Amino acid sequence: MAKKKGLGLSLNEKRQLIDLENPEISITKQCQLLSLAKGSLYYESVKKDTDTLLIMDLLDKQYLKTPFYGSRRMQVCLDLAGYTISRKRVVTLMKAMGIRAIYPKPNLSKRRLEHRIYPYLLRNVKVTKPNFVWSSDITYIRIGNGFLYLMAVIDWYSRYVLTWEFSNSLDAFFCVEGLLNAMNVATPEIFNTDQGAQFTSESFLAPLKEAKIKISMDSKGRALDNVFIERLWRSVKYEEVYLKDYQNIKEAEESISQYFDFYNNERPHQSLNYQTPGSIYL
Repeated sequence: MAKKKGLGLSLNEKRQLIDLENPEISITKQCQLLSLAKGSLYYESVKKDTDTLLIMDLLDKQYLKTPFYGSRRMQVCLDLAGYTISRKRVVTLMKAMGIRAIYPKPNLSKRRLEHRIYPYLLRNVKVTKPNFVWSSDITYIRIGNGFLYLMAVIDWYSRYVLTWEFSNSLDAFFCVEGLLNAMNVATPEIFNTDQGAQFTSESFLAPLKEAKIKISMDSKGRALDNVFIERLWRSVKYEEVYLKDYQNIKEAEESISQYFDFYNNERPHQSLNYQTPGSIYL
């Protein structure tokens, strides 16, 4: 990749200069060299009609309140809110948003062999220091007439958010980028995720295995296995996302980045004796 500022180049030309698989220069550094907003590299937000976005917003808010609601109960909630849609459409939208009900389900099918599932390692484990356990997850973010996905990596002990990334698809790439950026800060002893395809992909697992980090995955139907990042999403949504009306990715990135800076360094946590995550982690 050419090491130049990219002045005078169009957005598309700058995007074409990015080498997504360059092992020596990170995506973040390449974007900086080109004066390119990293968010603009991956996506334009996924476009939906206004009614569909309103329904997705309602599903998002209901999911934060009742993550154990499946498509049937979600359909009832939408009906009570004045949106009568089929259960099939509810299932489709929940899948597009990357949300699924948290409750025990029978194992009726074999897992795909290429996706190894690791056991949950954190039951009854006391987390007593920073960088002992990290975890990651993905959530839906409304932007203008579309939406994106946000992933974050959090330190369990301090609740410190180490990194975050955006994408318009649920593939593993942006999760890998977020993981690698976090590992540039430090490395944990244990890394916990759910069993989503992004986190069971070899591209995500390989850096963890190479660094000899123990891999832990939520048990199916366990609402509390990744509780700290679930609480993070609640804070992000109610204290930032639901109060704003992002019209483009640049606006969303800047505002959410400011929120994470506030969350890490200014927002006192009751569970931390009203200290900030940054004061505990750093």
